[in-house]
Amino acid sequence: SKTFGSYQALKPVSFEIYDNEFFTLLGPSGCGKTTLLRMIAGFEQPSTGEILLRGANIQGLPPHRRRVNTVFQSYALFPHMTLEQNVAFGLENLGWAKERRQARASDMLRLVHMEQFAGRLPRQLSGGQRQRIALARALAPEPEVLLLDEPLSALDLKLRQAMRDELRNLQRQTGITFVFVTHDQEEALDMSDRICVLGDGEIQQLGTPAAIYEEPTNRFVADFIGETNFLDADVVAVEGDRATVSVPLGVTLTAPHKQASVGRRAVMSVRPEKISLPARAGQIAVEGTIVGANYLGGYTYYVVETGAAKLRVSKRNNVSRSRMFEIGQPIQVSFAAESARIL
Repeated sequence: SKTFGSYQALKPVSFEIYDNEFFTLLGPSGCGKTTLLRMIAGFEQPSTGEILLRGANIQGLPPHRRRVNTVFQSYALFPHMTLEQNVAFGLENLGWAKERRQARASDMLRLVHMEQFAGRLPRQLSGGQRQRIALARALAPEPEVLLLDEPLSALDLKLRQAMRDELRNLQRQTGITFVFVTHDQEEALDMSDRICVLGDGEIQQLGTPAAIYEEPTNRFVADFIGETNFLDADVVAVEGDRATVSVPLGVTLTAPHKQASVGRRAVMSVRPEKISLPARAGQIAVEGTIVGANYLGGYTYYVVETGAAKLRVSKRNNVSRSRMFEIGQPIQVSFAAESARIL
């Protein structure tokens, strides 16, 4: 845990990060993810608890004595040094011989596809190129863990998407454990082996991207990861991992649940892409009227007014110039009970 004065930035948390995995700390601003990263790096000390690296307690070690390196959001390159000098700088501080430093710097520049720019200064590079150099510098001393503090946030959309693949490939090539901090859900789902969702200074859920998205443990996770529709639910019965609920759509259904109990308040979550428009046979059907439509290229998002609730529905545009449904058009939508989650 970590407390600053009377403010508790991070409540007691306990978890393990596996060797050679791409692990992501995901959450909104102020949730404690950067504080947690800075404690692993050694820039902050825990108020309680300990941090172990391969079983050894490292929390008393200063940052430069931990086999942990950090890539900052600002990249923090030395402006007066060439790219090769930037990459080799930390190795010189570690006492590496000159020839070994130069060979390692060349290898790292080659790894990030920047070897042809070795003699340039950081100001002569684009944002994506500067990020590659920051990565090369952090990887050069062969750390056991690489910490990445929102390194893609300063890049434009296309470059950010391309750099996701670069980072994932780098992690696989080097075999180094990556701990990545972001508030971007899509980044986390795209790159991670596992995701730790933080909220209000504590762990809300930890699991694979598919488990986090498809099986959220609470409303916070379901709401923060992607989009979803929430409906108040009255729990009628619970049997094992399934609950029977009544929802304002005028239907009763049985769906997977997380900690539901009869008589306890619950909410049903169903994601927009899980709802079929028009309705499919064999699913739970609901009558409604289209009251909103937003065309977004690959998808069109519709808002369907059912009388008791508005449902947001995502329909893939998988046929060019396919017919769009009109605002004001009566429609029947449907979803499978298995696609809903009772939270």
